[in-house]
Amino acid sequence: MPLRDHFRPPVSLQAAWDALHGMWPADIVRQLRTRLPQGYVAAPTVHPGSAAEVDVATWERDDAPRLRPDGDRGGDAPAAWSAPEPSLAVETEVPDYDEFAVRVYDAERGRLLVASIELISPGNKDRPEKRNAFVAKCVALLQRGVAVSLVDVVTLRQFSLYVELLQFLGQSEPSLGESPPPLYAVSCRWRPRGERMLLQTWSHGLAVGQPLPTLPVWLTETVAVPLDLESSYEQVCHDLWIT
Repeated sequence: MPLRDHFRPPVSLQAAWDALHGMWPADIVRQLRTRLPQGYVAAPTVHPGSAAEVDVATWERDDAPRLRPDGDRGGDAPAAWSAPEPSLAVETEVPDYDEFAVRVYDAERGRLLVASIELISPGNKDRPEKRNAFVAKCVALLQRGVAVSLVDVVTLRQFSLYVELLQFLGQSEPSLGESPPPLYAVSCRWRPRGERMLLQTWSHGLAVGQPLPTLPVWLTETVAVPLDLESSYEQVCHDLWIT
């Protein structure tokens, strides 16, 4: 079955995009359960940024130290130090942190993270600072030896975070052409090559009306399992009554 546009009618009237993103990781985990070798486990991670906030101002430990009134330093305690005026003081907004992902761990090596499958949300793409934060997270994972897969079905925003990841690393993929597809699925990994590192990617352009590909999920330098995006996607669409 083909990829739908989950951000416009009629599909958006059947189920919101975050319903797809919320359920898809769990179905990917069910699929991987039958394909991961012994000793490996997968778990979904779903964190819609706008749904969870921590009010730091209302959280205070009872045993936290407090200043004494009227400058009373309690005996021979040193005088309080006053910080100078800041060199910059501007109002900023902390972006919401969206995460819809599946993590794969090697349980026999202390639950070592070996692969991450990231379902890109509209919030990951809507502003430069959010795109930069997402790309930086993926690069940090790659530097730790974690294989990273990106799946982008967000039709509302045309940015390619895969292209921005390559640009962050000073690289490009000529096969993408001058107008890289805004929808894509790609697996990436860094592996040692002598004294340097070799970046390898397996990329596929996506299009509404076309089936989704199968990606390799790398567990070690030589072992990968298939991630059949089409079957997990269709199962979620079926469960959400999306035609």
